[in-house]
Amino acid sequence: MRPPPLAAIGLLLLLLPPPAAGSDRKRTLCQSCRTVVDKFNQGMAKTAKKNFGGGNTAWEEKTLSKYEFSEIRLLEIMEGLCDSSDFECNQLLEEQEEQLEVWWLHLKKEHPDLFEWFCVHTLRACCLPGTYGPDCQVCQGGSKRPCSGNGHCSGDGSRQGDGSCQCHAGYKGPLCFDCMDGYFSSLRNKTHSICTGCDESCKTCSGPTNRDCVECEVGWERVEDACVDVDECAAETPPCSDTQYCENVNGSYTCEECDSTCVGCIGKGPANCKECVSGYTKESGQCADIDECSLAEKACKRKNENCYNTPGSFVCVCPEGFEDTEDACVQTAEGEVAEENPTQPPSHEDL
Repeated sequence: MRPPPLAAIGLLLLLLPPPAAGSDRKRTLCQSCRTVVDKFNQGMAKTAKKNFGGGNTAWEEKTLSKYEFSEIRLLEIMEGLCDSSDFECNQLLEEQEEQLEVWWLHLKKEHPDLFEWFCVHTLRACCLPGTYGPDCQVCQGGSKRPCSGNGHCSGDGSRQGDGSCQCHAGYKGPLCFDCMDGYFSSLRNKTHSICTGCDESCKTCSGPTNRDCVECEVGWERVEDACVDVDECAAETPPCSDTQYCENVNGSYTCEECDSTCVGCIGKGPANCKECVSGYTKESGQCADIDECSLAEKACKRKNENCYNTPGSFVCVCPEGFEDTEDACVQTAEGEVAEENPTQPPSHEDL
């Protein structure tokens, strides 16, 4: 690369293609421009202590001009500006390479901030921080502390947006200077406002405790000079269904399902059942399974039938070698043979 004559710099700036129109293009152009500038500054930092790399540095600097301002250093910086997969960055660099060369060789001392010179004033792709829109107007609240420092200026730093304030949590108003419900002003002067969260019991407040509530939050009530939690579970009419129990939480309540052994309950687990479901009985204060097979009255009525206990019930099964009939478990012919010959010595053929 060779620097153009100084007389041609103005003509060069006029002839270079302007950025394409359209809000999406401008947004992408600004992002790409920021990327190029960030990478350029990184490249300057990496090459800050380098030289030409030859054996006679003093001669090279005297004869070839100092490496610090040389085209060789510029080429080394330019090589690493864009990733190969970043199409927008590479396209911008291809279109504006000569602009960067002009700045490096002739304008850097007069305009040391590359972002401001290149992205804001030359390409008109971005705005300085604290400004927005096509003409880089000042954000609400001023460019130094837009939105009082408590929000984001729409379009800040870009050619987009309307400059309105999008307030952070706890703040409201056109300049994000006022506190939302649930927050109180812990610091306020002509330039600064800090909003701090109220106690959870307060809908509005003047300070940080439940005694500073101006209005209690839903699920809380004022008792003397403080907002305290309402125990909905203690209401005369329970808020949960017959198969649930109520758990009080701050400002509200939850309904939890009773244990499967319960018919109604007052809390978690089989020890809090009001009544037990069929097949269970109160034992040591909680609902326990009834072993129907061990009761004095036989649960399985048919002759030869075996009883097996299950949770909350039981099953009746004929033993092996017996078959079901309506009135009894009847031994089969195979069962009789097995009973007569419970163990058969192996035959000569089986050995």
